[in-house]
Amino acid sequence: MSNERSEDHAVLTAPPMQWDAWGAPEKHKVLSDGIKGLLQQALGVTIREPSGRAADDAVLAPSALSDQHVTALAGIVGEQFASTAHTDRLLRSGGKSTLDLLRRRSTEPQNAPDAVVTPGTDAEVADVLRYCAANGIAVVPFGGGTSVVGGLDPVRDRFDAVVSLDLRRFDSLIDLDTDSGIATLGAGVTGPLAEELLGAHDFSLGHFPQSFMFATIGGFAATRSSGQASAGYGRFEDMVQGLRVVTPAGTLDTGRAPASAAGPDLGELFVGSEGTLGVITRVRVRVHAVPATTVREGWRFPDFATGAAALRALRQEGAVPTVLRLSDEAETAVNLATTDKIGEETVTGGCLAITTFEGTAEHTAERTAEARAVLQARGGTSLGEEPGNGWEHGRFDAPYLRDSLLDAGALCETLETATTWGNLAALRAAVTTALTESLSAQGTPPLVLCHISHTYPTGASLYFTVVSAQADDPIEQWRRAKTAAGDAIVAAGGTITHHHAVGVDHRPWMRDEIGDLGVTILRAVKDAVDPAGILNPGKLIP
Repeated sequence: MSNERSEDHAVLTAPPMQWDAWGAPEKHKVLSDGIKGLLQQALGVTIREPSGRAADDAVLAPSALSDQHVTALAGIVGEQFASTAHTDRLLRSGGKSTLDLLRRRSTEPQNAPDAVVTPGTDAEVADVLRYCAANGIAVVPFGGGTSVVGGLDPVRDRFDAVVSLDLRRFDSLIDLDTDSGIATLGAGVTGPLAEELLGAHDFSLGHFPQSFMFATIGGFAATRSSGQASAGYGRFEDMVQGLRVVTPAGTLDTGRAPASAAGPDLGELFVGSEGTLGVITRVRVRVHAVPATTVREGWRFPDFATGAAALRALRQEGAVPTVLRLSDEAETAVNLATTDKIGEETVTGGCLAITTFEGTAEHTAERTAEARAVLQARGGTSLGEEPGNGWEHGRFDAPYLRDSLLDAGALCETLETATTWGNLAALRAAVTTALTESLSAQGTPPLVLCHISHTYPTGASLYFTVVSAQADDPIEQWRRAKTAAGDAIVAAGGTITHHHAVGVDHRPWMRDEIGDLGVTILRAVKDAVDPAGILNPGKLIP
């Protein structure tokens, strides 16, 4: 059939991630001797054993929702889908940033939503929003729980109570137009489930951010996600063909055609809106046939500047791989490209780049040969397929390493930005200096690593990983470092976030990013679609 219409559902919807760490407990990363040696010798970390607190030991404040409100919400979504249980609230108490995880390692009471509501239809979402607007209850939309910028924090703002609106029941492939290459997916479909549902029809979405294993289609759209294969398939907003968004003021469907001149694209108001303007319940996305061939290759460059110039040439000359990334000298030296071999030397000096090409055998061979010629002409030395295969094997596992580092007594976090090619070196230097100076106050300078994670004809993103010894107050320690880095990014002309979104953490710099008039415009839209202001308060909009 050229057109397939279906309601393919998940057999079993995955539960949220563990409450105090990334992902699934069976994937816990045991620190190798190489990593422990690096922490002790280079950073002065005194290795300690994890505390191992159980979820039942976490303290939550009693739910602020009255029995009347809980009964009313249960009447909308069904009694089994409205919960004030300790575990349900705890599992949706926020995202998975370092600040989130440090707070959960504390014995202080945890900030959690007052109830978890799990609607299964657009009408139920609309009724929940109308009820909460009428009764002054804040609503935080919840997908995979992977936010690393405070985007899921249950901020009450001026409201007495807040509920988590879990979208995991929106878990189906609603429609697949094979002629057009467009799939309509429920907002609660996770990355792996999307590939499974589409793969049954020999299609793929091809969106693989580091959060892929747990993040959802709705979350990808709400945060302007950018996957590791964005060089070939684009950022998620490039894939979006239309949205269904339920707001307290009504429901909106966007995207009638592949392109339109019918005024501003209203869908762009909701892509990146982080649940502050409406609840995305379904997304129409561009998909492609499952690639017949995949070719990965590692490249060594003598230094970061040479490697960046080679990536720029590749981008601007059109020989673009599906995956294109470059680690700086420090990241290459500790071999962060594969979490299996950190601390083990596999590339001698210089910088490691990874390329991946996908498609038909003929097209892949042609594009690979063209890219090799460009990279070799600009100082690159091929390392064969092993580095690329190693990166592919561990590309979703870095957050597990971060959790183990936190347990061991190290502070570890990431941040990212983007700028033009002409400003890339200056921005990298500014952020590195800000992080180094702010964290050196503890004694030993931190380890600041950087890689180019996404590229464009006009510029690229910079993704920083920072590791240092924890201070007595690691939460305040990272807040100071994050503030210094954010100020440096703005001063150096970068964007405050390239793909992690805004949430709570980047909100202080939003006015610098979009200006006073931009803030006024966002507030006006917010007032139009959410006049009571219940949707994800305290996020995105200054």
